[in-house]
Amino acid sequence: MYMRNILALIVCAPLLAACFITPHKIDVQQGNYLDQNMVAKLKLDMTRSQVRFIMGSPLLADPFHPERWDYVYIEYKGGTLKQERRLTLIFEGDLLKRALSNFPVPQFGPAPAKTAATTH
Repeated sequence: MYMRNILALIVCAPLLAACFITPHKIDVQQGNYLDQNMVAKLKLDMTRSQVRFIMGSPLLADPFHPERWDYVYIEYKGGTLKQERRLTLIFEGDLLKRALSNFPVPQFGPAPAKTAATTH
């Protein structure tokens, strides 16, 4: 009888201890990484290819709204949402005209000056 109690204790103790162990929750990063330095490089009247060079391809490019590109970045640490950034870029034709975001970004600076090629 005594031996059965010890055996039951040896078997049940790890099973009971497992009930109190919480599962590991991994860190997850999804979407296009967005930071203020990247967005600060955007200027009014940049072409789509210039924007794509700086920001990468948009996470969402809606075929029904081709003038709109959406960039989304979501970060979870230990199962808890730590950061969610959204940036929407609006184009007119091939030129960037507006940026909307849910995080502070520098305002668009003036468009880069177009200089004529000089020969020496």
